[in-house]
Amino acid sequence: MLKDLPQNIVEDVAIAVALEGEGPESKVWYVYLINLKNEELENALVTSRGYGHKDGEEVKTSVLRHVFPKVGSKSFALIEPIDEQTFGLNNEYWLSYYIKDQIYDKKFIFLPESIVESNFIRLPVLNKPGVMIR
Repeated sequence: MLKDLPQNIVEDVAIAVALEGEGPESKVWYVYLINLKNEELENALVTSRGYGHKDGEEVKTSVLRHVFPKVGSKSFALIEPIDEQTFGLNNEYWLSYYIKDQIYDKKFIFLPESIVESNFIRLPVLNKPGVMIR
């Protein structure tokens, strides 16, 4: 039965962690859903969670859910702020959305220590520095 389901491949959609600003003691980071398509995304659902090991202990963050009724073409949606203390964990974002009557989904995982300045790019649409998974 699974073989009968369409293989809807997610393309031209990304999750990005952007550096918003820097203070004397900390940096401000936000996570965005970026739609690079020429079509809008409908009923986008993003679940986020962090997990891994820190100081020899297993750590799990709360699961958060975010819904966006529409994400326009060549635009973005702010998902959530992210704390630098979670950068040592796997930060997982599971995205599901519709285009017309077809559903698409994909899991994006920022691995521990992947959100670092040496991995920064200029994020498309946002025009901010950050790290992006496509």
